[in-house]
Amino acid sequence: MIVCKFGGSSVADAKQIQKVKSIVDAQVQRQIVIVSAPGKRSKDDEKVTDMLYACNALVQQGQSCRELFKKVAQRYTNILVDLGMDQKSFLPVLEEVRQMIDAGHGAEYAASRGEYLSARLVAAYFGWNFLDTDPLIVIKDDGTVHDQTYENLKKALHKGKKYIVPGFYGCNTEGKVKTFSRGGSDITGAIMARACDADIYENWTDVSGVFSVDPRLVEDAKVIKTMTYREVRELAGVGAGVFHEEAIAPVIASRIPINVKNTNAPMDAGTMIVTDRPVNGQPLAGVSAKKGYSRLTLRKLMLFKGTGIRHALLTMLHIFGVRPAFSLFGVDSIVWFFETSQASESVLNAMCVRIKSEFSLDSIEVDHGHAVVGIVGVGVLQEPDLIAKSTSALAKDGIKLNFFNYGSSDTSILLGVDAEQAQDAVKSLYHALF
Repeated sequence: MIVCKFGGSSVADAKQIQKVKSIVDAQVQRQIVIVSAPGKRSKDDEKVTDMLYACNALVQQGQSCRELFKKVAQRYTNILVDLGMDQKSFLPVLEEVRQMIDAGHGAEYAASRGEYLSARLVAAYFGWNFLDTDPLIVIKDDGTVHDQTYENLKKALHKGKKYIVPGFYGCNTEGKVKTFSRGGSDITGAIMARACDADIYENWTDVSGVFSVDPRLVEDAKVIKTMTYREVRELAGVGAGVFHEEAIAPVIASRIPINVKNTNAPMDAGTMIVTDRPVNGQPLAGVSAKKGYSRLTLRKLMLFKGTGIRHALLTMLHIFGVRPAFSLFGVDSIVWFFETSQASESVLNAMCVRIKSEFSLDSIEVDHGHAVVGIVGVGVLQEPDLIAKSTSALAKDGIKLNFFNYGSSDTSILLGVDAEQAQDAVKSLYHALF
């Protein structure tokens, strides 16, 4: 049994969907297919999901989304026409979705309909069974998958039948439509792979695997042939965008391999993601960077003499909506990096005033414009000259290093740089290490 997920670019138009069918038909074991909403057909095109979010925004402002939704409907009807399919049976489905959005069913419902409509269309084209994820995949408040999900799916899936499944959404514990984070169709695919104990989970996209560095930055970037679950998760955590970092969780316990492949070049081997891999002279997998971080620095003499001080401080941050992603600790100081989008300047100012007062800090400061660069690979701790090579390369290229985190993970090394130098740092490290 092979479970396949096809991303937005793979179902962007009729020609792409025809490619999908050819790929699926080429291997009889491909029996469950997860699809995303139609993506961009060209650089200047709009994603269907973005238009659906805009439809909901209009409704929240007290307006109808009728006119904007016509553009959404046109995307699907164009595909139907180009595939030589009848539009008439699909028009009531489109109208029902429009009415539900206009009735105020919310952002998550609206956004989920891109995948819903895509799956309905592809199922009709393939002549396969459409399986809705709304009542089956249960998503908890924290975005993780409820264990009930797998029991639901095992009951719904019947041996010998073939299914088209919408990605990106399920329902919450109260039965209301709930979405994963953007790119969450990868997670749906992993859930389906685990539910049916698949031999392999194929993740089809518009590139021939996971690259060791962003090919937009380095012209001769290489595709990683084999990497581990931990490597792909940590690489995704610092900005590599080919595979959703949370999609590893459902398959890791079942040790189901993931093959990232290219819909437009199906014969390319792609990247195989597995439990373990031998180093064999390839200790590193890739290097990537993620911008958009702010730095919170707290200082107080004898800071850690108080019991539970870190927990208390984090609780206060959470009250203000700040959830740090990376941490550094000094003798009398804490430095936390968090996504800048989590809080406005006024909220941060109020937070700093309250924390300084309640914890009698000597100082507390927030500054913006930071990026985190990750050097990822199962052999990072086995390379004795890796630190020297990394820091020397950055110094040679005039890139200021704000922090260096070595040893907290046996699969990655993290470096902090100014956001404006993030891309230069990635290129510098790649040429020095790879």
